[in-house]
Amino acid sequence: MKLNKQDILNALSMITVPGEGQNMVESGAVTNVVTFADEVIVDITIKNPSLQAKKKTEVEILKTIHNKVYEKAKIKINVKVDAPKVKPKNEIKGKPIPGIQNIIAVASGKGGVGKSTITANLAVTLAKMGFKVGILDADIYGPSIPIMFDVADEKPLAVNIGGKSKMKPIENYGVKVLSIGFFTKPDQAVIWRGPMASKALNQMIFDAAWDEIDFLLLDLPPGTGDIHLSIMQSLPITGAVVVSTPQNVALADAKKGVAMFQQDSINVPVLGIVENMAYFTPEELPENKYYIFGKEGAKNLAKDLEIPFLGEVPLIQSIRESGDFGRPAAMQSATYLENAFEKITQNVVQEVVKRNTNLPPTEAIKITTMAGCSAVKR
Repeated sequence: MKLNKQDILNALSMITVPGEGQNMVESGAVTNVVTFADEVIVDITIKNPSLQAKKKTEVEILKTIHNKVYEKAKIKINVKVDAPKVKPKNEIKGKPIPGIQNIIAVASGKGGVGKSTITANLAVTLAKMGFKVGILDADIYGPSIPIMFDVADEKPLAVNIGGKSKMKPIENYGVKVLSIGFFTKPDQAVIWRGPMASKALNQMIFDAAWDEIDFLLLDLPPGTGDIHLSIMQSLPITGAVVVSTPQNVALADAKKGVAMFQQDSINVPVLGIVENMAYFTPEELPENKYYIFGKEGAKNLAKDLEIPFLGEVPLIQSIRESGDFGRPAAMQSATYLENAFEKITQNVVQEVVKRNTNLPPTEAIKITTMAGCSAVKR
């Protein structure tokens, strides 16, 4: 039997396109019909991207042509999906904060390596150099910056800026500080899911009266998780400083932290690695060095990854005491620690200048969620 194109179209006009209400001929879903003797090729375009809709369409076409035209027809169906592009609902466009020149993320792959200690001492050293400095304590679940700056009992005040109410950061030692620790009780655990934590961070970022800042340091939580993506989604990060101890376990996680920033879809320049707890020097034997966690592990990692090594900080009791008492160790004038942190800070500033000279401004990433899977893109 020789099939007729019009007979095929008449049969297809009896089928409704899934989710569209019209028959597939009237709706324009049928884009082409070709017949050869007892063979027919049907090209159809549907808007429903689900596999179920595609299969249902194919079955309906096969059944209808066999029942209404010719039961032994050889049928080939080409289904094309042309789903409308929908803007992701949870896309947030990152934007720079007026007045803030450089945003430095201080990160660590592993907890307990002294990331907050390095952040605090970088901040006070930058302030001593004459820069205007701020810290955003983004470690939502373990904020420690308020204690290190002796402002744990302070509460940010509301100020009116251009008709809008803004949070005024707490200031000490020439550093402006905002932390979730200002809004929770000392014995209160922060039990928040990712979206709630991200919302709190965005409020501290964009609803704050930072004014003019040369360097805003972000004290990130350990690891490579939701908070990190939220921060990089909200802000164009100038560069990242990764903190590690020389221990192999810490180095493995630090390597992951570097890899996160260097992903093509994220592409935040890594300014370098700081080695904390590089060696132990007892007070009674100031010339001795004991490499408790290994020797030059972070320095070697920086070399392997071809990123700058920013310097090392020893394991000294006074660093811990300074953090506990709320006066960062770099505040101690004419000491070895002041010199050590000054050298690291100078290296950070140098890398920032180099980065700003040689690279274009970092863009905030866009994070979308589709079909239960996360995608990171620019």
